[in-house]
Amino acid sequence: MKRILSLIMVTFLVAGAAKAQPAKRRAITAPATEQAKSSATDRASLMFPTTASMPDDVVWKRDIYRQLDLTKDKNAPMYYPVEPMGKQVNLFTYLFRLILTGRVTAYTYKLDGNESFAEKDKLEVKDMLERYGIYYEENDGKLTVADSDVPSAEATRYYIKESIYMDQRTGIFKTKVTALCPILMRGADEFSTDATPYPLFWVNYDDVAPWLAKLPMMPSNLNNVTNMTADDFFAMNRYEGKIYKTNNMQGKVLANYCPTDSDMVAEQTRIEKQINDFEKNVWGSGFLPDTTKKDSLDAEMAAKEEKATKKSSFFGSRSSKSKSSDTTTASSTAKKEKKEASEPANSSPRVSARRQRR
Repeated sequence: MKRILSLIMVTFLVAGAAKAQPAKRRAITAPATEQAKSSATDRASLMFPTTASMPDDVVWKRDIYRQLDLTKDKNAPMYYPVEPMGKQVNLFTYLFRLILTGRVTAYTYKLDGNESFAEKDKLEVKDMLERYGIYYEENDGKLTVADSDVPSAEATRYYIKESIYMDQRTGIFKTKVTALCPILMRGADEFSTDATPYPLFWVNYDDVAPWLAKLPMMPSNLNNVTNMTADDFFAMNRYEGKIYKTNNMQGKVLANYCPTDSDMVAEQTRIEKQINDFEKNVWGSGFLPDTTKKDSLDAEMAAKEEKATKKSSFFGSRSSKSKSSDTTTASSTAKKEKKEASEPANSSPRVSARRQRR
């Protein structure tokens, strides 16, 4: 009887261990899978290293927000090809795929336009797809979107945030892109030419930079070789965009205090000049010689030398004139003395008497 009870207990123990084993393995396997997904960016950054991040202790920084129009030639490498051609895709399709597969985290675009990379501001991809009418399929919680349903043709605008800062370690100025936001332009049809912008999401550039280092781009219409990556394009500031906002105390965009287009252009020009002047003034105050000041000093010295040359030539002509006049006076005086010397000393002056008629 005892033997039977022992066998029954051993059987229950073995069955319990067999049932517990898969659960234990799943408990270990699940975090490992999530950790593998979260470290995908780290592996990409090791395989495709990008430029160094901006230091936290910079001595000067100016944050600028620009709007890029992809229909412009300088920004065209981000837009073409509109539809995937083999392995070639445009920037929006590439970002869309990275976000859809969870390799890159997107963040909600807020009404104030400011980016926030906090945990609470992470974007729910499914909500974005439904909000903007992008057709998708869901299988076992996995979202899939066909290439023809990706609205890359409508993504003709981008908002970017760039930081212009002075790196005191290297002593140079740098311009670094820190955030990207694609914009869908919708609403233009045969009855209306004005399209409405729909900003989709913000992405942290440092998060996406290792992946952009894998995306080849054609640099221009004159060179059709894809010898540049998307990260090179942004790192070298090959884009062109107008300023629409800066970080300021009141949080205003340029449209809030520029009522007309001419005022907007003037303000954009003023901001660009402020940045350039600050860099020139910093270099002119002791780091490097200011070429503008040097040129002005050279011009001033040249003007002084020219003035001195004219003055010396003027006084030289006057001295030559006075010398010639002195020579003439001396010669006339010598002639007069010679004439007086040739006449007798006791001779009386001549007297001419006219005979009077009677």
